[in-house]
Amino acid sequence: MMRRDAASAMLGMVVEADEPGRAVVSMLVRDDMLNGFAIAHGGLVFALADTAFAIACNEDERVTVAAGADITFLKSTTAGQTLRATAVRRTVSGRTGGLYDVTVRDETDDVVAEFRGRSTTTSRVVG
Repeated sequence: MMRRDAASAMLGMVVEADEPGRAVVSMLVRDDMLNGFAIAHGGLVFALADTAFAIACNEDERVTVAAGADITFLKSTTAGQTLRATAVRRTVSGRTGGLYDVTVRDETDDVVAEFRGRSTTTSRVVG
């Protein structure tokens, strides 16, 4: 999946861990990622968390996608900081799909955001 993910590549995301039900992805905040207040754009923090979520929930040949997600922003960051998103599967149920928590931290290990994603597995296979 990540070999074909042009958006994550364009944002400079680096996959640090890719295990069944768990993923770690990092991203350096660049000047062009800042909003009008000179802090990291929330949509890009969300994109980082969403990428870690996507990796954690795609652990076999079946295509799993987001059914929904929520994020809470807890700390602002700025250019030059490195963000690291760690996604962990909480549960998978045939009836409701999967539930994943993603914590985004900065280089000082402070929590920047908490993301909760809900996944659904499709009938499509990677190919």
